[in-house]
Amino acid sequence: MSTTALRPVRRRPRIWLYAIMIVFAGFYLLPIFLLLITSFKSFEEVSLSRMWDLPRGLHFQSFTRAWEAMGSSFINSLQLVIPATIISCILGSLNGYVLAKWKFRGSDLIFTAILFGMFIPYQSVLIPLVRVLSGMGLYGSINGLILVHVVYGIPITTLIFRNYYASVPTELVEAGKIDGADFFGIYRHIMFPLSIPGFVVVAIWQFTSIWNEFLFGLIITSAPEKRPVTVALQNLSGSQFTQWNVQMAGALLVALPTLLVYIFLGRYFLRGLLAGSLKG
Repeated sequence: MSTTALRPVRRRPRIWLYAIMIVFAGFYLLPIFLLLITSFKSFEEVSLSRMWDLPRGLHFQSFTRAWEAMGSSFINSLQLVIPATIISCILGSLNGYVLAKWKFRGSDLIFTAILFGMFIPYQSVLIPLVRVLSGMGLYGSINGLILVHVVYGIPITTLIFRNYYASVPTELVEAGKIDGADFFGIYRHIMFPLSIPGFVVVAIWQFTSIWNEFLFGLIITSAPEKRPVTVALQNLSGSQFTQWNVQMAGALLVALPTLLVYIFLGRYFLRGLLAGSLKG
């Protein structure tokens, strides 16, 4: 055996790999950098030719004006996203539990039909949606928006929970039946405690999707005092000219909740994914 075969294989330096990653990360963060420096500028400093210049000072008037214009809409979005996320998580969990562990004739067909809802464009259902909500007395209200987002969230939440519960051993369900637990007893004492990582994944997904949604908020909430924050952000652009520093500050305020969610719950999101919430 030659001595060259016994030599340890030298790993190539990975400095070039980290350098490329840093370059791509910097390129990816350029819009955020522009957002930050513009939001702290005064209106006189905002110019297309000087958009990369740092602000001469920290001007918080942009944030004050943006909050004055969007504060009530910010509260509306919180009143929308919290119950819509909770309800859609619970319904998706129950659907996934039934379709994964309580097989019945036609269950696969029902699951396919539910998934089909993921591919229906929002624009194609706006007219019948408005008519239905008007008939129910929910058009133009936060409750109507909650109902819409819960219904539209059922396909993705059902898919995630169904695949998550499919990885749970069926013997646990059978043991619960032997012990005398009924449908909800097995769900409460066995399936629900095991699905906490799945709930984290679904809750973060739904929170982000509902918070950032624009079209339903624009069409369903006709009154300005009922509109979510994404619609209010769009209304910050004036009819004659746009105060870019105020709009950038508003965009930063709108992005802050989802940013905080991923900062504090991002590790749990990854753990939920690795725990099998998207396997199946």
